[in-house]
Amino acid sequence: MTLRDAIHAEWTKFRTVAGMLWLVAAAVVLTVGLGVVVDSSVACPSTGCQLDTAKAGFTGVMFGQAIVAMSAVLAIGAEYSSGMIRTSLAATPQRLTGFVAKIVVVGGVVLAVAVVSVAGSLVAGRLILPHKGFTAANGNALPSLTDPTLLRATVCAVLYLCLVALMSLGIGYVVRDSVAAIGIVLGLLYLFPIVAQVISNQTWHRRVERLGPMTSGLAAQTTKNIAAQPITPWHGIGVVALWALGALLVGGVALRMRDA
Repeated sequence: MTLRDAIHAEWTKFRTVAGMLWLVAAAVVLTVGLGVVVDSSVACPSTGCQLDTAKAGFTGVMFGQAIVAMSAVLAIGAEYSSGMIRTSLAATPQRLTGFVAKIVVVGGVVLAVAVVSVAGSLVAGRLILPHKGFTAANGNALPSLTDPTLLRATVCAVLYLCLVALMSLGIGYVVRDSVAAIGIVLGLLYLFPIVAQVISNQTWHRRVERLGPMTSGLAAQTTKNIAAQPITPWHGIGVVALWALGALLVGGVALRMRDA
């Protein structure tokens, strides 16, 4: 089977998994919806304010990532739980081809979801925030995408969701159980910030924040007070990329070495 055929097969499996398309739609609704809630709850007085409007609008990414992660895990976990993985491996004996095809399909779907979600959050902010005092008259005009800082934050928000999905897919291949894999992924995402908060030593507090995929990824979405973040934006998204690459490498080795 060629890579093109494998991608077609993986897309067919992805869209026919029960509830998968609903999860994808929920990721968009939740990400944009929470951004709308946050944008609606802030205000900028005439004396000015220092709110990072981009990061506020991207608040939904923090929660939408959980649904994206679940979707990616289920893309492979459903095959193992149903026994369909045996059919998949028989149809595509070149396991690397099937693995790459799965990455392409999951990555492509999540990329589309991420673009729609992040773009929706930006549009919502443009519609809501001017009524909350973020205007040129107050000296707080909203930046446009021609601003390189906002453009970088937007690109990083999209990349972050895609990388979380790929990390989740890799873990799904390693664990081969949807519930366990989702638990591990959510633990990796949300545990690092909790651990960092209970560490009083500032040096180790900052190190833990830099190691965590979520803290690093969200730091990449800031547009103000960047120096106060635990890690620089591109280094932050690089940390998430390393987590995703590591998970995929281990997942690929596990697929190749183990029986179905």
